[in-house]
Amino acid sequence: MVEQIRIVIVDDHDVVRQGFKYFIDVTEHLELVGEAKNGQDAIQVIKETVPDVVLIDMKMPKLNGVETIRAIKATHPHIKFIALTSFVDDESLVEQALDAGASGYFFKNVTVDELAEAVHRVYEGEMTLGSGATKLLIKARTIPREPIISFTEREIDVAQLMVEGLNNREIGEKLFISRATVKFHISSILSKVSASSRTEATAIIIQKNLLKN
Repeated sequence: MVEQIRIVIVDDHDVVRQGFKYFIDVTEHLELVGEAKNGQDAIQVIKETVPDVVLIDMKMPKLNGVETIRAIKATHPHIKFIALTSFVDDESLVEQALDAGASGYFFKNVTVDELAEAVHRVYEGEMTLGSGATKLLIKARTIPREPIISFTEREIDVAQLMVEGLNNREIGEKLFISRATVKFHISSILSKVSASSRTEATAIIIQKNLLKN
C-alpha cells in the first residue's frame, strides 16, 4: 500500500492556494494537512502539522520563502520543500532556495503531472528542478563573479592616504615608513585593483568603496 504524502501549501494568493488544493484533491496518495498565506504563519502551521512536503511560494510578506525554509529546516530537517515562483528571470532565487534547503524548484505554470512527480521524488529524498529552473541555475553558476578585493591593514592605511591626496613622501612621514615601503604597498594596491596608475587606483577604490569599515 502506497503511503499518503502529507502536504502543506504556503502562498499569499488565495487563487493560487485554491489551485494547489485542487491539484492535491485530484492526485492519488496526496493529503492536504494545512495551508498558510505568509511565511510567518507557515512556520506555525508546519510545526503543528509536521507535513512530509511543503509547496512554498518564494515571494511573500512577513517572511519570504527562503527565510521560511531556513527556519523550518533548522528544527525539522526531514521536511521537504518544493519552491514555487512566478519570477522566471531571477536566477539568484534558485540558488537561494536550494541553499536554504529546498529539494525542488518550479515555476507556477508547472503541470499537474510534473508537480505530482516532483512531490513523489522529493518525498523519496531526490532533488528535482523544472526545466526553466534548471536553465536559471546554470545561468547563475556561469555568470562571472567579480573578484573580492582584500587589502592588508597597512595597505588600507596607504590607500586611505592616497585617496586623501597625499604623495609618497607625505604617506611615509604620516605612517613612519620609508618611501621604498610606500612604493611597495602602492604597487600591491595597484595590482589588486587591476589599475595601471595611482590615479586610476584611487578612482577604483572610491568607486567600489573598498575602504568601508
